[in-house]
Amino acid sequence: MPNTSTQKGTASALAFSGLDLLTAAVAVLDDRLRVIYLNPAAETVFSLSLRNATGHSFVDLFVDGRSIGDRLAQALADTRGFVDPELVLTRPGHEPLHLNCVVTPLELDRAALLLEFRHDEQQLRIERETQRLNQHEANRELIRNLAHEIKNPLGGIRGSAQLLERELDRPELREYTQVIIKEADRLQVLMDRLLTPHRRPQVGIVNIHEVCERVRTLILAEFPEGIQIVRDYDSSLPDLHGDREQLIQAVLNIVRNAAQAMQGKGVIELRTRVARQVTLAKTRQKLALELQVVDNGPGIPEAIRDRIFYPLVSGREGGSGLGLTLAQTFVQHHHGLIEVESEPGRTCFRVMLPLS
Repeated sequence: MPNTSTQKGTASALAFSGLDLLTAAVAVLDDRLRVIYLNPAAETVFSLSLRNATGHSFVDLFVDGRSIGDRLAQALADTRGFVDPELVLTRPGHEPLHLNCVVTPLELDRAALLLEFRHDEQQLRIERETQRLNQHEANRELIRNLAHEIKNPLGGIRGSAQLLERELDRPELREYTQVIIKEADRLQVLMDRLLTPHRRPQVGIVNIHEVCERVRTLILAEFPEGIQIVRDYDSSLPDLHGDREQLIQAVLNIVRNAAQAMQGKGVIELRTRVARQVTLAKTRQKLALELQVVDNGPGIPEAIRDRIFYPLVSGREGGSGLGLTLAQTFVQHHHGLIEVESEPGRTCFRVMLPLS
């Protein structure tokens, strides 16, 4: 005979399947505080599958569940929800979770309570990503307008210097016009680099490990002595859809930045992993690729740590401050994000790209 409780659990899960795409963790309980539904975000936050949780008391799933159990029972009795912005729940064998919890009574089939949880750390990450995206869009528009404004008079300066050079009788004076021409050319290249990221990706199938190996070859050729590149690849990673050249340039800029920060002497690790249930570009992704670039250099100066992706911000004397800005632009073209953690002796750039 079919298992009735399993059938009911499956039916309930289907009824609430519209909650699957929410970034907030959601649990639905019956009138005896038993779990009848967890969305994927809740499975991730609590390290618990819907299949294993269904039918069990929500309170008993946690070491300190009694702290919320009485309040949930009272919410049922009074048919009145509540908010707890500082709820702490601990799964056996796991670290305590600091959560913002909203409880809402329901009158829907077997569903009696809907619990919505937001992990403080997850919420902060989403807010940081939103802020970065908004700031990056503003920076990109400013740079684009500035580059266009500079290119026109730059051509006039270069042309005038060439005309002046033809009129000079003394060869030693041409040295000065050559300085003007060369500097104008250098600025022209800089403007072109500022405008290049606005080309949309040429999408194809890309293997991230081929990208990493290409970058590794280029960096070892550029820094033949002193730089060691360690590889820690997850061979089970699937290919992704993207622009191969843009991804190579993005990873190359990050790795080159690390090598230059270490003044050509140190260890850089390239590490790939699968990430599950992450939010990228405000969209929940079931699967994502995580590429870490870790170096043992001096770290990013604290004064510029929060502005490291801004254009023209560099912690290295003589740096253009464009490498990481371009890397971020290319990654965002692929609906991904770059994060960085840095302290003396360890800096980790984390590139996240959607696989679905």
